[in-house]
Amino acid sequence: MKRLTFSVNTGKRTAFIDIGSIVEEALRQSSCDSGIVCIFTPHTTAALTINENADPDVLHDLDWKINSLIPNRERQYKHCEGNSDSHLKSSLFSPSLTLIFENKKCLLGTWQGIYLCEFDGPRTRKIHIKIIEDHSDQEHAHENP
Repeated sequence: MKRLTFSVNTGKRTAFIDIGSIVEEALRQSSCDSGIVCIFTPHTTAALTINENADPDVLHDLDWKINSLIPNRERQYKHCEGNSDSHLKSSLFSPSLTLIFENKKCLLGTWQGIYLCEFDGPRTRKIHIKIIEDHSDQEHAHENP
């Protein structure tokens, strides 16, 4: 399948935006029932993560702790744009996720959600999604008629 690209507007400097509905919509639109979905954000001050989606206090704590561990304006930063902390934060997370899906649904745990992590907002961020179909079930079906 081709690559799908979505834009996400972030509202503040640090934010964790649930993008699960975007991934689910991409899976619904695809002709694939099962396989792997790769999600990638092409930014050096943003990232992706999976974390709890039931209690908003978890995201609050994540926001608080990452900003207390890596403050915005350290005098020792040499990068002149004033967002070195954002680069460091995104490096601790990841620009991509690879997930298994079946019946057009990601195999996430009960409390898991997919998040875009904004560390240098507000901005408009891109998310690329590539869906790779699982052909192994079809191959085995042909072997055992």
